Amino acid sequence: MKEVIFYLLIIGAGTGGELCVSRAMKAVGEVKDFRPAALLGVASRALRVPWMWVGLSLMGTAFFALLAVLSIENVSLVVPVTALSYAGGALGGRFFLGEQVTRRRWTGVLLVCVGVALVIMGRR
Repeated sequence: MKEVIFYLLIIGAGTGGELCVSRAMKAVGEVKDFRPAALLGVASRALRVPWMWVGLSLMGTAFFALLAVLSIENVSLVVPVTALSYAGGALGGRFFLGEQVTRRRWTGVLLVCVGVALVIMGRR
């Protein structure tokens, strides 16, 4: 049961963190200048956006949940199961960020989910 909680944390917090960081970076704007001073300016502006802090906190939570689940499960199970974050990313992109998600992407997400189901069914 605790493994399921860790998986939910990895998928939910990790994907949520990526979505929040994406929202923050959309507020900051496109990075066009890759000189060190310009990148420091972008980082400074990004750190002033609250979504960035929410995203970083969620991603940190997901990272520590990943460490925990890797201490009790095989990596050959953990990595495929965490691929469910692709489904969360597509859903979050669509509903949280307002992105358009094509049928082809939804088909890809469905294939990933089927693959995860196959891995879980062959677990033992």
